[in-house]
Amino acid sequence: MVARYGIGAVVPFVADNLKAVAIVVFLYLPAWLIWRRNESLAVYGLSFENWKRDLAWGLGLAAALFPFVFLGFWGLLWLAPQLPSGWAGMLSPYGESFEPSPRLPPGMFALLAVHLLVVALPEEFFYRGWLYARLCEGLDERRRGRRFLGVVIGPAFWLTAILFAVGHLTEPYAWRLAVFFPALVFAWLRLRTGGLLAPVVFHGLSNVYVAVLEASFFSQ
Repeated sequence: MVARYGIGAVVPFVADNLKAVAIVVFLYLPAWLIWRRNESLAVYGLSFENWKRDLAWGLGLAAALFPFVFLGFWGLLWLAPQLPSGWAGMLSPYGESFEPSPRLPPGMFALLAVHLLVVALPEEFFYRGWLYARLCEGLDERRRGRRFLGVVIGPAFWLTAILFAVGHLTEPYAWRLAVFFPALVFAWLRLRTGGLLAPVVFHGLSNVYVAVLEASFFSQ
């Protein structure tokens, strides 16, 4: 008989409570380590001192880039059926048939709250806040980086995006690595504004926008 709290019980528990586990790992663990170092959370971008400016950056960049996301999404749906079946399954999670019609996913406001507070905030605090700062210390980001669009981009910038993408391989599909590209935008916003609010807003809106596109191209 398997013990109630043995591995047979732990694995399903973790799978069923993945969001809670992610919050603990991505939010509370770095916060505890920062507290141990006697540092301020503001050093890692968790500050709302310039919230109006940062909110404007997040919303403005979303408005500027989302039309291109739409074109890329539609292009992917068109391209996937043209590829060999093996490649199509690796590069896209979508099937061959789709019917474009503007629709919103169910529970839109709840979905927005979840992606902002439960997904984007913990992930941005961990990757663009705590992890990026730790990598900058070890890789001497400012000395080795190059200035691009008003920010210094160096090894820590790229490595954070790579680790972010690899961290999404909870399912072993190559298309999940595509989050590497929005991760570059998240990181740029973090450096451009000096805080996490703008990348959190852009990250959360990006997730919800993809959900809107999926609802609009595929019947529920």
